[in-house]
Amino acid sequence: MPEGHHVVVVGGGFGGLQLVHDLKGAPVRVTLIDRRNHHLFQPLLYQVATTVLATSEIAWPIRQLYRDRPEVTTLLGEVKGVDTSTKTVALANGLVVSYDTLVLATGATHAYFGHDEWAPVAPGLKTLEDATTIRRRVLLAFEQAELEDDPARRDALLTFTVIGAGPTGVELAGIIAEMAHRTLPAEFRRIDTRRARIVLVEAGPRILPAFTEELSAYARRELERLGVEVRTGGPVTDCTAAGVMIGDEFVASRTLVWAAGVQASPAAEWLAIEADRAGRALVDEELTAPGHPDVFVIGDTASVKQADGTPVPGIAPAAKQQGAFVARMIRARLEGRPAPGAFRYRHQGSLATIGKRAAIIDFGRIKLKGALAWWIWGVAHIYFLIGTRSRFAVAWSWLWTHLSGQHSARLITQKEILREEASRLQG
Repeated sequence: MPEGHHVVVVGGGFGGLQLVHDLKGAPVRVTLIDRRNHHLFQPLLYQVATTVLATSEIAWPIRQLYRDRPEVTTLLGEVKGVDTSTKTVALANGLVVSYDTLVLATGATHAYFGHDEWAPVAPGLKTLEDATTIRRRVLLAFEQAELEDDPARRDALLTFTVIGAGPTGVELAGIIAEMAHRTLPAEFRRIDTRRARIVLVEAGPRILPAFTEELSAYARRELERLGVEVRTGGPVTDCTAAGVMIGDEFVASRTLVWAAGVQASPAAEWLAIEADRAGRALVDEELTAPGHPDVFVIGDTASVKQADGTPVPGIAPAAKQQGAFVARMIRARLEGRPAPGAFRYRHQGSLATIGKRAAIIDFGRIKLKGALAWWIWGVAHIYFLIGTRSRFAVAWSWLWTHLSGQHSARLITQKEILREEASRLQG
C-alpha cells in the first residue's frame, strides 16, 4: 500500500473535517487548507448574530482538532487555483502544494442575484465575521434609536428587515423579535423596544418552502405571534442604507440582513468543468470531477443528484455524508478494493426553530412542531457540537436564556468600526 499518498483537502467545513476524521489510520498524508483557522458550526451561527451565543461556543481552531494526528498538516491560506495537469494547488501567498488526491470542500457564500452592490448594506451570514457584523448592527440600532429625537428616523432605526425566509431567515427574525419585545424593554428609557418592527421578506408564496405547507403555515403563525411582519410573494428590488424596496413599496429600515441565496466557491472554474446556476460543480455519482478521477468535490461546492433527480440539499448532514463517502473511496483505491458504489444521500430530517420555545421538524412520516420539536432540535444540535466543553457551554447559554430571558453575548466591540456604523445609521 502506498505510504506516501498525499491527500489535499481544501476547506475545513463539515465535509472536509468528516473526510479527515475518517481517514485516520489510512496510509496517507493529509494537508488541510482553509482560509480561516477555525471550523465553524454554521447551523448555530445565527445565534451568534443575535447575541444568544459567543463566537467561541460554535468555533474551534483546526490545528487543535488535529494536534494528535501527526499525518495531518494544517495550512492557513487561500487557494487561488488548481492545475490538474501538474496536480498542484496554488495558494495566494505563492505556495504551491502537490497532491495525489484532491478534495475540494470550499463551501459557498452569499448570492445577491446580480446586485453585489447590496452587500455592504445587507450582509449575509456565512462566517463569524458576518455574525459579529450583524450583531453589532442590531445592537447599535437600538443604541442610536435611544439617542434619536426625530420620530421618523427613530422608527427607521427600530425597523429590522430580514430578506429570505429559509431556515436562517426565519431563525434570525424570530430571535430579533424576541430580543426586542422581551429581552430589552426594561433596559432602555427613551425608547420602547417593543415598538420595533421586524420584517421578514420572502419572494416566494410561503416561508420555509422546503417544509410541508402545514409546517410552513405553523411557522408563520408563530413568527407573527412573536411580532414579526411576514411579507411573502413580493421580491426585494433594491437595498440601500436608508431601507429596502419590496416590489414598489419602500420600507425605511436601517438594519438589513440577507438570507436569500448562496453562490458556490469558484471550484468549478479552477477545474474548468460545468457548474449549475449557483456555481456548484457538476460531479458524477462518485463525487469526482468529470475527467479528473483523482479530484473529488463535496458539500456546498458540489451539485449532486439524488435517485429521484432532485439535488442533494446544501446542509451539514449531506456534507458529512459526502466526506465519509470520499474517505471510503480513497481507502478502497489504496487497498485495491472495488469502489463503494455511487453516493446515496440519506435524508435525516429537516429542522428549523422559531424563537426560543418553538420549532418544526420533518422526519418524513413523522412531523413535529411546538415545544417538543424545539427540545429535539436543541438536543440534536448539542450532540453534533465538537467537544464536551462546547456542548456544556451552549447548553448552559440556552438554559440561561430560557429561564431568564436574557442573552449573554451582547457586547459591542471594535471601536473604529463603531464610528463607521454610527455614521451609517445616522444617515
